[in-house]
Amino acid sequence: MRWLWVTPLVLVAALIAGTAIGETPIPVDTILKVLANQLLGADYPVDRIDEGIIWNYRLSRAVVAACCGTSMALAGVVLQALLRNPLADPYLMGISAGASTGAVAVAVAGLGAGMLSLSLGAFAGALLAFGIVVMLAHAANSGVGGGRGVQAAGAIILAGIAGSQLFNALTAFIITKSASAEQARGIMFWLMGNLSGVRWADATLAVPAALFGLLVCLWHRRSLDAFTFGADSAASMGIAVRPVRGMLIIAMALVTAVMVSIVGAIGFVGLVIPHAMRFIVGSQHTRLVPATALAGAVFLIGSDILSRTLVSGQVLPIGVITSLIGAPAFALILVRGKRH
Repeated sequence: MRWLWVTPLVLVAALIAGTAIGETPIPVDTILKVLANQLLGADYPVDRIDEGIIWNYRLSRAVVAACCGTSMALAGVVLQALLRNPLADPYLMGISAGASTGAVAVAVAGLGAGMLSLSLGAFAGALLAFGIVVMLAHAANSGVGGGRGVQAAGAIILAGIAGSQLFNALTAFIITKSASAEQARGIMFWLMGNLSGVRWADATLAVPAALFGLLVCLWHRRSLDAFTFGADSAASMGIAVRPVRGMLIIAMALVTAVMVSIVGAIGFVGLVIPHAMRFIVGSQHTRLVPATALAGAVFLIGSDILSRTLVSGQVLPIGVITSLIGAPAFALILVRGKRH
């Protein structure tokens, strides 16, 4: 566990890289001077344009990317443990799709008459989507807590796919019915994952949400170990199965909803990162949770760098980058897992 001491250094290095690398490269010493000016009240001479790019655009973007990557990856860890299914993640289980629908319903259709925030709308949509997925799985006579192995795994994944398609269709219907042409273009770009508009106001929401998700996972790391052997085994170890499972699902739905309301739905992070970290640090959640949190943050910062630099003069949706990287990576994980 000595490697845990280097995780802050790795995260800081990734944030600096996310700030320095772009269509216009910025020297690291300039970044450090801007940070000293902004955080410590120093008075280093720095070009105002560079300072604006670093502080108001790239650094806030890198911080939000790190929070989003951490949250999505941890949500994947929790869902895979609770459902005992290696394919479970917020995107595939319909949580991201439901959160997108809730956010769009508030932003475009005016759901809640101005009384609901974007994050609350996304949270309600995420919980509704996951509830429908669980009911569909139960209707297929398969429990989500274990007992029927392959049947339960297949049922929950098929239910998640059905729920995702349902809420994606609802989102498209709301956009078509209520959004103007300009709104529709912006929302469709946002739904694929968009960090272009994030600023420090978004970071003040993303950072507490990511820390909350991390602390919840660390606090329940022993319970997550027990759930990987099934609900019955967890109960035999003295864990209050229903309250703990319900709280973990609600916590991950909340964190996912906050991130989706800020950057849109991003796939493959919660699916690929936990698998990759299991190969490296093992399955014990004492090591898996912090390793996954760090890897998710670094992965999404790197994906954001690629989204800004891959095509000259254009910014790609970050969801496109994560899918281009995540799909072959997951295929490789599946092949290696089968061989072992």
